[in-house]
Amino acid sequence: MANYYSDHPEIGFYLNHPLMARIVELKEKGFADAKEYDYAPVDLGDAIENYKQILDITGDVAANIIAPNSESVDLEGPHLENGRMIYASKTFENLDATRKAGLWGVSMPRRYGGLNLPNAVFSMLSELIAAADAGFQNIWSLQSCIDTLYEFGSEEQRQKYIPRVCAGEGMSMDLTEPDAGSDLQRVMLKATFDEKENCWRLNGVKRFITNGDSDIHLVLARSEEGTKDGRGLSMFIYDKRNGGVDVRHIEHKLGIHGSPTCELTYKNAKAELCGSTRMGLIKYVMALMNGARLGIAAQSVGLSQEAYNEGLAYAKERAQFGEKIINFPAVYDMLSRMKAKLDAGRSLLYQTACYVDIYKCLEDIERDRKLTPEEKQEMKKYQRLADAFTPLAKGMNSEYANQNAYDAISIHGGSGFIMEYKSQRLYRDARIFSIYEGTTQLQVVAAIRYISNGTMLTNIKEMVAELPSSALKERVEKLIPIYEDALNYAKALNSQDAFDFLARRLYDMTCELVMSLLIVRDANEAPELFEKSAQVYVRMTEEDVIGKAAYIKAFRPEDLDCFRAAEPASEKEA
Repeated sequence: MANYYSDHPEIGFYLNHPLMARIVELKEKGFADAKEYDYAPVDLGDAIENYKQILDITGDVAANIIAPNSESVDLEGPHLENGRMIYASKTFENLDATRKAGLWGVSMPRRYGGLNLPNAVFSMLSELIAAADAGFQNIWSLQSCIDTLYEFGSEEQRQKYIPRVCAGEGMSMDLTEPDAGSDLQRVMLKATFDEKENCWRLNGVKRFITNGDSDIHLVLARSEEGTKDGRGLSMFIYDKRNGGVDVRHIEHKLGIHGSPTCELTYKNAKAELCGSTRMGLIKYVMALMNGARLGIAAQSVGLSQEAYNEGLAYAKERAQFGEKIINFPAVYDMLSRMKAKLDAGRSLLYQTACYVDIYKCLEDIERDRKLTPEEKQEMKKYQRLADAFTPLAKGMNSEYANQNAYDAISIHGGSGFIMEYKSQRLYRDARIFSIYEGTTQLQVVAAIRYISNGTMLTNIKEMVAELPSSALKERVEKLIPIYEDALNYAKALNSQDAFDFLARRLYDMTCELVMSLLIVRDANEAPELFEKSAQVYVRMTEEDVIGKAAYIKAFRPEDLDCFRAAEPASEKEA
């Protein structure tokens, strides 16, 4: 019987990540839970075995329930009844299966009913579920919103809401509005304090809200009257049980049909403040968004895997001109690139997730006791790494998912354009990954300061120094001066517009060098899994870095005039 975890040993390889022992040590806080919970691990080996069992269960559910339901969910989609969103029929089966398997509240402490899993393992679960159905992964993975409530809410709020999520209640983050998309400072949903009822009241409209009719909402709203920027925004908890929010519309989308995208109307809805006022956008949404971006990186890797599987299976069976098409250079070139992008992207995903785990675990420990100076230094180090790597992981994996889905259709030829084949659904589903929770262009904006100030260059040089000698390492190492020269040239142009224009190329080069070094590291450890991908990915990186460096070195600020859109005739006349 198929199992999305055991069928892909590349995933389990990352349970042996160099940082995993430290993550487990911090997450389990000296394995203290073993005294109170008989299912809690007693040591590192026990924890890893526990993770493997949960991954195996999830791989089974993904392969044998969620994946077979995906076509029906895609065709039916959710619908609207009397101001309420109703999931597609098979989505209810998926929810029931994941609840019975105990796959909710997975990151939460055991005292609230959670599994206390690290972010890296949660990302693995997300990847498995996304491979089966990316739309359902959205619904399931939004349980990670509870991390923000756990981090910033009161203990009373934790005890009230976390056990409900651990039992399988869904969540949403209600941020976007008709006039506030990427620019969340423009959010105007109004929050006013009701002195009589001793609660907050929310009024306004939210748009493009994933899983918008969920049980528990985290809502960004304007609590400070007269403000127009991010400093007037706070975060609120809305409980569906209290009423006051209706679904006005469900969007008809290109893909991820099983994931309901709702427009909501708040009418005097009762809500609780989460954390402090004025910190909603500045602190809490940033935490929410970083978690969501890592979730989309995992979603992207899962779909990339499925697209590769579909392309490979078809190429093995399809014959043309008396030969299987997998033997044609044009086809195996596509497949090898798909696999290289998948493997390198996955390595970046789990490297980033491990960075997040260490600093988040230390933050959690700091709630109970004062950190040692060494621990504080460790926390700051990994927070910086997580902040620098998260936009790389989200941006590149979402782009790779789109490219792999595109190539899967190309391998299928005309059949890939027919709705009966899965590859068309993967293509439709993938398109949103590089858009929501910050477009790739916004990931470039988030990453570029770490590129321009030399942080990523330092990281790359440190990664090289940690690798043992090999031919592939030497090839990547030769690209670093080319990259550094291009970066220095772009900065020396002394034109912000020119640097911003070139930023995407600098971002791509940075990501490709980082992923090359990661996949070479993995190939050193497990050549049977990653050697071919390392060979292909390093070649791709050489092609891209040398080409993009040449583009940058030939660029002048005045060249921008070639790219600016022509002024409309009416404006010229005016």
